[in-house]
Amino acid sequence: MSNIIISDTTCLIGLSKIGELDILRQLFGKVIIPPAVYHEVVVLGAGRVGAEAVKQASWIEIWPVKNQLAVQVFHLSLGSGESEAIVLATECQAEFIILDDWKARQSALSLALPVIGTMAILVKAEQKGLIPSANILLEKLKEAGFRFPNL
Repeated sequence: MSNIIISDTTCLIGLSKIGELDILRQLFGKVIIPPAVYHEVVVLGAGRVGAEAVKQASWIEIWPVKNQLAVQVFHLSLGSGESEAIVLATECQAEFIILDDWKARQSALSLALPVIGTMAILVKAEQKGLIPSANILLEKLKEAGFRFPNL
């Protein structure tokens, strides 16, 4: 499980809200996030759901992004976390980048990055027998205010 999986903020917070952040560890072993995603979840989100779980998850690693110019270009139309996640995914040839925002997904797909969303994560977890039902957790996400992308 040494594959490189990059995550944006949305999946981390969404899975934390329903108490299922550990699904990512069970599926992938480790998840990589850029500094902006850490900042959004842990620093700006201090005291909110997900902040402490992400901060304490030893299997979530923070990797720096080298190409800051590319980050600035993406940041013209995307958030900081999304921008850094996309650039980091290009820099390290990620197996997957976890993005839920439609504009961010389109930007990543335009670079031929392999995009996966929170919904697909739950389906993968169900297929591997890690959870009994993706649909139940998708319903919990919806109840927790998770906004699903227009696919």
